[in-house]
Amino acid sequence: MAKWGQGNPRWIVEEREDGTNVNNWHWTERDATSWSKGKLCEFLVGIVVENEAGCCQINELKQVEGEASCSSCKGKLIFFYEWNIKLGWKGIIKESGAKHQGLIEIPSLSEENEVDDTEVNMSKKKGDGDILKDLMETAGTAQVREALGDYLKVLKREFTVGMIPTKATATQELTVKRKLSEKTLQGSSLVPLGVRIPTVALYMTEMFDTGVKQLYSIFTVKDLVQKFSKSAILEAEKGGEFMFDGNIISEYIELLTNRKIVMKWRCRNWPEEHYAIVALNFVPTPGQTELQFDCKGVSVCKEENMKFCWKQHFEEIKGLLQLITLSD
Repeated sequence: MAKWGQGNPRWIVEEREDGTNVNNWHWTERDATSWSKGKLCEFLVGIVVENEAGCCQINELKQVEGEASCSSCKGKLIFFYEWNIKLGWKGIIKESGAKHQGLIEIPSLSEENEVDDTEVNMSKKKGDGDILKDLMETAGTAQVREALGDYLKVLKREFTVGMIPTKATATQELTVKRKLSEKTLQGSSLVPLGVRIPTVALYMTEMFDTGVKQLYSIFTVKDLVQKFSKSAILEAEKGGEFMFDGNIISEYIELLTNRKIVMKWRCRNWPEEHYAIVALNFVPTPGQTELQFDCKGVSVCKEENMKFCWKQHFEEIKGLLQLITLSD
């Protein structure tokens, strides 16, 4: 056993002035759950299979339960994921034009099994249409497993970027630090560096069976926010904090009562200091309210995940509104 102070220098964290975990040599972990839900939706929904008898499409992600994470230790990556997934499919028989629909169940996608061995169960609602079920059980199952394989590839390739810095990255960071140190010595005033990454804009609309005042309160009244977001810290004022599930951090920029809310919005695993700007416009219509969602600055690789998360929020809000109506 090495004497104190004479061990591998990579292990010595407490003696560093800044306590830095050098190149993530010690145990670090990233939660990939929210990111994975978006990717699973992206890869699975929209799959189409066809033969001379019929055509089928996976049209809905009904349920995705579980978790995923990536850890690094001693320069190695360790993946954990366990998912229970349910999808909806629909199809048409070419000869008769008859339409049918059914369910796909993936009870256990995990690192314990190879993707090709993952159980994929197909079922169909009562009635004719077994020819479509057969198509889904053969070609559909193969396509689903291929999509699951694609998800695992991007999990291991894209989500882990930066967890184990390469030699080139370390050299680049060292060069930047030296330049900053030189500027400090010269008495230059340092300006905080921003983050420049490829981004996209998103726009969606959703109709809610309620008035503008009620829908606006869902995003501004603490008790209501907590009910649909599960956990939230909320200060409904300019500069106030808005947090979802401990993973999403937001800040109010502008609040126009019953008309508009603008927020800075970011997930914890986004690059530091990078925020998207989310604008929610509340438009009254007869008996309903149209919510216009306008978002700018979303990282290209997070686009589908952002869409999926907000669609989930919309469905949770609709469920909450139904409960409020029943209790009135």
